[in-house]
Amino acid sequence: MTLLLMVAFQIQADTSLQEQKMFFWIEDPYTRQSIETSIEVPDKSLWNAKRIKDYQDSLMVNADPPIGVMRIEDVEIEIPIYNGTNDLNLNRGIGRIKGMARMNDETGNLGIAGHRDGIFRGLKDIQVGDDIVVETTQGLQTYAVSSITIIPKTDISVLAPTTDKTLTLVTCYPFYHVGNAPKRYIVKATSAE
Repeated sequence: MTLLLMVAFQIQADTSLQEQKMFFWIEDPYTRQSIETSIEVPDKSLWNAKRIKDYQDSLMVNADPPIGVMRIEDVEIEIPIYNGTNDLNLNRGIGRIKGMARMNDETGNLGIAGHRDGIFRGLKDIQVGDDIVVETTQGLQTYAVSSITIIPKTDISVLAPTTDKTLTLVTCYPFYHVGNAPKRYIVKATSAE
C-alpha cells in the first residue's frame, strides 16, 4: 500500500496564475510495473458538496495506487483509474469494472465507472468523435467515442464482452437527479489505433 497522491503547487513564470498538479504512481496490478505521472487537480465546480468532501477525504487514505489515467480533453476530464468500483475508488477517481477487459488487453470491453455528481459530470458534454486517452504502464491508448446512450439501470448488456478493443464508460443519469438515479449514461468508444 502506498500513499498515492502528492499535490505540488507550481507558479507559472509568465503569469500570476497558480497551476495545481497531482503527482502519483500508476501500477499494473498484474506485473507490478509502475510509472510516475501527473494530472491537473480536478475542477470541482460542477460537483455537489458531498462528492467534493468525499473526494477530499479519500485522498488521505493509504490505499492501492491507480492502474491508469483517463484524459478526455474535450470535456476537461483528467482522472486516475482504480481497479474496482468500491466507494473509496469512486470517491478518489474512476474504477475499472472487474470481470471486464483489463487495462492492457488487446481486445475486449474495458468498463469504467464514475460518479455523475462528481468526476463524470463532464460527460454530459461529450460528443461522438471525441478522443479518450488512457495512460497505463504500457503507454497511451486512444479511443474515439462511437456512441452515447441512456439505458435503464437494470440493462447490463453494455458490459458484454466484445471481440474489438472497446471502452465503455458508465455513470448514473440524469446528471442532476436528486437521489438514486433511474438510468445509466453510457459512452462507448472504440480503439483509434
